[in-house]
Amino acid sequence: MSRVVIYTDGACKGNPGPGGWGVYLRYGDTEKDLCGGDLQTTNNRMELQAVIEALRALNRPCQIDFFLDSEYVRKGITEWMRGWKARGWRTSDKKPVKNEDLWRILDELLSLSGHSIDWHWVKGHSGDPGNERADALANEGVRMVQTG
Repeated sequence: MSRVVIYTDGACKGNPGPGGWGVYLRYGDTEKDLCGGDLQTTNNRMELQAVIEALRALNRPCQIDFFLDSEYVRKGITEWMRGWKARGWRTSDKKPVKNEDLWRILDELLSLSGHSIDWHWVKGHSGDPGNERADALANEGVRMVQTG
């Protein structure tokens, strides 16, 4: 399996408001930047969208080291999603899961991909080069949607 390093980040100006997502992928000496956004969104939705777009960019099963500064996304994937699904996409206090549409897409991508993934949390805005690059891409995504 090919080993890929992925950094993702989301940004939002207003929360809700214009938002962007950024992805920095590295495979050996090859690097790829991706970004996009939405005019009316939230930071958590952009964090989720970044992971979704990163997975969509891969065309074969890979060994992935995923780095993200969103504990919401990391814990959602590694700790909470199994319970949400068992409860019909409800939280432990029986409320609907926020951003269920994106969580369902992410769940499907993860279950069908064949990827082997290690999820890593990295502190945002702490000088980690990959995270800083993903953050800059997320902010570029915001600018893209704001300027049309």
